[in-house]
Amino acid sequence: MRAQKTSKLVFFIVFILIIALTYTAFFGISDYFGDKKTTYIKGASDIRWGIDISGGVEAVFTPDIAKSEITSDEMDSAKSIIETRLVNKNITDYEIYVDNSNKQIIVRFPWAADEENFDPAASVASLGETAVLSFCEGSTYDESKVIFTGEHVKKATGAYSQENMTYVVQLELDDTAKGIFASVTSSLASTKGQIAICMDGNVITAPQVNEAIPNGTAIISGSGENAYTAETAKELADKINAGSLPFSLSVDDSKLSIVSATLGSNALNVMLIAGAIAFGVVCLLMILRYRLHGFIAAVALLGQLAGSIAAISGYFSGLDSFTLTVPGIAGIILSIGVGVDCNVIAAERIRDEFAKGKTIDGAIEAGFKNALSAIIDGNMTIVIVAIVLMGAFGTPDSLLAKIFSPIMSLFGTSITGSIYSFGYTLLIGVIFNLIMGVLCSKWMLKSISQLKFLRNPALYGGKKNG
Repeated sequence: MRAQKTSKLVFFIVFILIIALTYTAFFGISDYFGDKKTTYIKGASDIRWGIDISGGVEAVFTPDIAKSEITSDEMDSAKSIIETRLVNKNITDYEIYVDNSNKQIIVRFPWAADEENFDPAASVASLGETAVLSFCEGSTYDESKVIFTGEHVKKATGAYSQENMTYVVQLELDDTAKGIFASVTSSLASTKGQIAICMDGNVITAPQVNEAIPNGTAIISGSGENAYTAETAKELADKINAGSLPFSLSVDDSKLSIVSATLGSNALNVMLIAGAIAFGVVCLLMILRYRLHGFIAAVALLGQLAGSIAAISGYFSGLDSFTLTVPGIAGIILSIGVGVDCNVIAAERIRDEFAKGKTIDGAIEAGFKNALSAIIDGNMTIVIVAIVLMGAFGTPDSLLAKIFSPIMSLFGTSITGSIYSFGYTLLIGVIFNLIMGVLCSKWMLKSISQLKFLRNPALYGGKKNG
């Protein structure tokens, strides 16, 4: 059976796409208008580094009510909501403890990627807000006129409204609130009445009701100086989604402190330089050993690395930015090692096919086919390990965490974000390894082998044309 040939253009197309991904993943795409920076695609500089690399802040939250009135369940509920708010801010490397004897919650988390002033008070300001959302008849907050509260909001989303030409927060109500909202808006539509949407008793917006709203949706919009940006709309939506704290929390300023990076300020630069040198040496050895296939493997590894960085920085719209810790960096390095192994297996299988007397096209096709099962087996084992780590050490509201919670509850209440970071980067790296090391490597090698001046078996592991 004759191997199916691949167009010569495929190599150049895939190569250019990988180079473009690499450049944009590392450097991003942004623009400046005066002093204002607009980011279109996030790059490596937008990565939020873990406490071990960049340092962070430690805060002690204390309820604003008497200790005797607080139950352990309420403390655990407050802890869970703070965790959700941290995750909504894309902070996955954090430590949070509940001190039930003193009725305090201790939180440690890293600085933001663009943090320059290192103001701990500003960093923790939004974590302890009660964020009670309520809908009232009229234009002001009146507890006696509350229609329903935020617990009936199924989902809040920050979005850009083409109709209003501004950013808004879209609310999806549950079935209970949907019926109430339809009835109230139907009644108010005839009198052009208003509904005040309030947060913690403060009116956010009080739109006029012009028609009944039966579909269970509502929109929070600002105007003038109070108009929302993409960031403020998302922040409000995150607070609503996180839920309301059972009590207001205040920060003990005397215990608010800056946490120094455990590895020192130059550790990140040293790691990056060492990683770049190691990556270059590995690629060089691959090229020396496997010639043209080694070059293709080096390009695929570059694409795998770029894909991993992109998945961490928030490059892809479906993946939020991620907190990267030292174990997370170890996960990237390990996945690169798996990528090298993937390409080595394929290259050796191609050599075996040449030894059987096959042509260039036949050897490449059969080599990748015979290597596939070993590559899949090895990668799937690592995928399982990564999923277990993410489930065991992940955020409490995730599906994986709920599956592993009966086991992990035996080991205390702390969530180890650094281990979660390791599992995440390992999983992402393996996924991109399968994309780059299997699919893209095969396409590029089959394509480039169609170029006449490269039709020499010696370039692919066979014997030189005699």
